Amino acid sequence: MVRELIAILRGVAPHEAVAIAEELILSGITKIEVPLNSPKAYESIENIANRFSGEAIIGAGTVVRKNEVASVCNAGGKMIVSPNVNVDVIRETKKLKMRSYPGGFTATECFGAIDSGSDGIKLFPAFLMGIDGFKALRAVLPPSLSTYAVGGVEPSNFADWLASGVTGFGIGNYLYKVGDTVSSVGKKAKKIVSAYDCASNEIT
Repeated sequence: MVRELIAILRGVAPHEAVAIAEELILSGITKIEVPLNSPKAYESIENIANRFSGEAIIGAGTVVRKNEVASVCNAGGKMIVSPNVNVDVIRETKKLKMRSYPGGFTATECFGAIDSGSDGIKLFPAFLMGIDGFKALRAVLPPSLSTYAVGGVEPSNFADWLASGVTGFGIGNYLYKVGDTVSSVGKKAKKIVSAYDCASNEIT
């Protein structure tokens, strides 16, 4: 079963990245993002990709400059997530055959990303948009477009978001905070996966 969950490991350090990624993968989360404003982010991406490239999609978040895309690619990353819509970043991402998920909040931003070749949209910040706001936006977006709610999303509202038409979720602080142990991240990951599976079953 492929779960549309992206783990956001903001602040993760290279020495713990592989162990945390292993817990996530064992729990059923196979999309892992290391934001570039984390310490030695490229090293963490490379460490995870070297170990798990065949089992998970590893990438970077908070990618806001075109030159950062190639650096992620060279580290073994296959996915670029951004907080904004930067045409140069999207086009460079697709040129390097990586997955592109820019951050969009309005119809203008979302269609700008689509026209530039993005694979999907990071709905950010989701808590400001709200479910009713997303329903209105979803009505005008291409039905096949993947959308990931990020920011203020947690297991208790998975079902409501999925029912509104969102594809999946990016989970940050609820899953990982600086200082968390590997075991605590594993426990939270299992809770997230269980809630996601239950919510998915409710709407199928």
